[in-house]
Amino acid sequence: MKPYSLLTMPFKRATSKTRILAVWLLGLALVMGCSPTKLLAPKQNLLTRIKLEGVKQADAERILTLYQQKPNSRFPLPKLAIYQLGYSFYHPEKIQQQLDAERTKWNERIQAARPDSVKVGKLVSKRERHTQRHQLALEKGNTIMRLGEAPVIYDSLLTQRTTEEIATFLKSKGFFRSAVTSTDTVEDRRVTVTYRVAENVPFHYSQLDYEIPDTAVARRVLASQPSSLLHVGNQYDEEVIDQERSRIETLLKNAGYFDFRQQYITLEADTSFAPTTVRLRTLIANPPGQGRLHRVYTIRKVNFLTDAGVVRFGQVRDSVVRDSVYYLAFKHKFSTKVLDQKLAVRPGETYSLANTLQTQRQLGQLDVFRFNTVNYRRVRDAAALDSTSGLLDAIVNASPAKKYQETTEFGGTYVAQLPGPFGNVRLKIRNVFGGAERLELGLRLGFEGQYSRIGAVQGITDNSVYTTQVGANANLLLPQFLVPWRANRYLTRFNPQTRINTSYTYVIRPEYTRTNLEGTYDYIWQRSPYHQYVLTPLDLSIVNTVRIDPVFQNVLDSLATLGSPLRQSFSRQFVPSFNATSLYNSNDFNETRDAYYLRMFAEVGGLTKGLYENFLRDKTRLSVYNFAKFNADYRRYYKLSGKTYVVYRLNGGIVSALSKSAPTDRNGLPTEGASAYIVPYDKYFFAGGSSSVRAWKPRRLGPGSYTSTKLSDPKDPTSPEVQNFDIEQPGEVLLEGSVEYRFPLYSFINGALFTDFGNVWALHKDNREGADFQLNRFYREIAVGSGLGLRFDFTFLILRLDIATKVYDPTALGRNKWLISNFNFGNNQTAFNLGIGYPF
Repeated sequence: MKPYSLLTMPFKRATSKTRILAVWLLGLALVMGCSPTKLLAPKQNLLTRIKLEGVKQADAERILTLYQQKPNSRFPLPKLAIYQLGYSFYHPEKIQQQLDAERTKWNERIQAARPDSVKVGKLVSKRERHTQRHQLALEKGNTIMRLGEAPVIYDSLLTQRTTEEIATFLKSKGFFRSAVTSTDTVEDRRVTVTYRVAENVPFHYSQLDYEIPDTAVARRVLASQPSSLLHVGNQYDEEVIDQERSRIETLLKNAGYFDFRQQYITLEADTSFAPTTVRLRTLIANPPGQGRLHRVYTIRKVNFLTDAGVVRFGQVRDSVVRDSVYYLAFKHKFSTKVLDQKLAVRPGETYSLANTLQTQRQLGQLDVFRFNTVNYRRVRDAAALDSTSGLLDAIVNASPAKKYQETTEFGGTYVAQLPGPFGNVRLKIRNVFGGAERLELGLRLGFEGQYSRIGAVQGITDNSVYTTQVGANANLLLPQFLVPWRANRYLTRFNPQTRINTSYTYVIRPEYTRTNLEGTYDYIWQRSPYHQYVLTPLDLSIVNTVRIDPVFQNVLDSLATLGSPLRQSFSRQFVPSFNATSLYNSNDFNETRDAYYLRMFAEVGGLTKGLYENFLRDKTRLSVYNFAKFNADYRRYYKLSGKTYVVYRLNGGIVSALSKSAPTDRNGLPTEGASAYIVPYDKYFFAGGSSSVRAWKPRRLGPGSYTSTKLSDPKDPTSPEVQNFDIEQPGEVLLEGSVEYRFPLYSFINGALFTDFGNVWALHKDNREGADFQLNRFYREIAVGSGLGLRFDFTFLILRLDIATKVYDPTALGRNKWLISNFNFGNNQTAFNLGIGYPF
């Protein structure tokens, strides 16, 4: 299990902490019943509501962001009520006395320490640390008050300023004849502000003209009109006009105009012709000075310093020339052939801002330089100067990163109610063979709790068991495609990479001991900074179960008679496949943008098994299965305000064997049973867990409406049957999704409200009633869970706590599937999840 493994555990009975929480909630409810106007000083009023009327065509959401004052937040938490609760036992006089006493104590110690300046400095630092808490309480209130919000005191000047801001915004969007007024209504010291907007008819472009005295510039700008952001008939919009200015500046900078600036571009609007129309004229001025024109610059020379920042007095850097580029270094450690493929700035070519940025991006993606810059120097040679052209010398500076980078990580997990320590050691070696390659080596040893795949087995009294996992991996990344033809020069702007990876995992559990040896050969490239492709023409893995508990084997055999493929997970398998991944992600690591995410994955395995299946079975007892798999994962992140988001996810997939296979035991020998469509176990889909439907244990949801049961007392064969959540439930069809509302609570603590839904199904009908996917009933078999959570955002790490309860369980025993009607903190109704990072 990876170090970011997740914790999923059921709730216990209500504890004393739960009762304390209930008392706090009761106190909060009592405070909410009290009037918040008691917190106001004389002649002060509380802003409680803002209404916006008359907006029909303009962007109302944008107008809301212009408010200079907003009422206290009520959703998802009543911030003013929380502040009021804290204020009920806030005593600033007592805090001031404590602060004065603390300062007096430390001032006496500082005075006694003089004239020892070192000791005095340490005491001053300690004084600041000790008094900071009291100072913060005086300025912003106690901890509970800071969790809430102070009452928003109504200010009429801010209302007037908001009115002016809205009026300015409307005119910037073409509503030149709009009018904005505001009124405030006071009732019981509570203020309601109403902004009334009269939009009137917006103005549209009737004519677009250009005035560009430089004919060369004019030709380029007019030729780019099809990609212009301004078109006749569009509504006037100053934001789009600014974007058009930026577009023209970038266009000319990519055409060699090194000196060109956005300040040369002016757009004039004339509304004096036909009613509600605008004639927009674009003016591009020449540089200051009589008769001067904009110059097109050509790159005369390129110098590439591969050891920028290294200083050796008395030594001169050695120079190597490749494709007219001068590579300079005291000692050449990097292949100039590889660097030359990443260099988009070339001698003799016209200056281009896009090529400059591409060079910096591609050198940065090599991960062998700490930083890199591309600078230009104008050539002052009089013979090279003329009124329309100029020369530049380019200097590329790249500072090498450390060759060896070691990362050691120790930590722990708490999974299935068991603590588990782990340790990771990683070593990254840069520029291994001198061609900017990266070799990454890793070792891992961990102990981790997991739920037993089949519940209690002989010698195991609980369904929570320990797993010992030892793993090693080696990963070699080459900064180019390793192909037999010369293609890297043409593909360099896509940042091509070849990755060769091998890994070995050794897992020891009470029920079995298992090994997995895997090797992959990948081609990786990027269409854009947000869009990455991975093509894996070769993915080979060998799965072997070294030891298996006899009782556990009997349970696997009985499950197989019901159609469960769990037994095949423990056969000796050779799994060859090739796959492809397309990943588009416009978000950042901390998910702070309004963004999209789409991952599509396709895999086909075992197509050529007919060539070697018999040989492998006879010589090595390895089984080979053929299969096809497809998965699509779409996510949308709506940014409502600074830290408030609505996020949803839709995830679906299907996997199927391409032909029937005879069942085998873990030694690869044929066993009883008819041939069936068998997929390697690790290729199945699963639902449930802290990144899936969070109200269910990991991999325990489904399939369909099939209910797995067990005896409530394994020692008593007459005991009633209960639902069995101990068995993993693989499926060949996956449909799941989530909707989550994320909002700030306090400082680095954020909250979330969420609903998850989904399930897995078998593709082919078997002995498990309701397990197969059917169009006429699958929608009734979608499980639903809801909950709330906390996210602790430490910038470099996001710690997540989620509480989720089952709302609708299609696999529940009995007729009542709506479990929310019998809400409780029982063993399988509500789950508590701890994880690293967001769930999606």
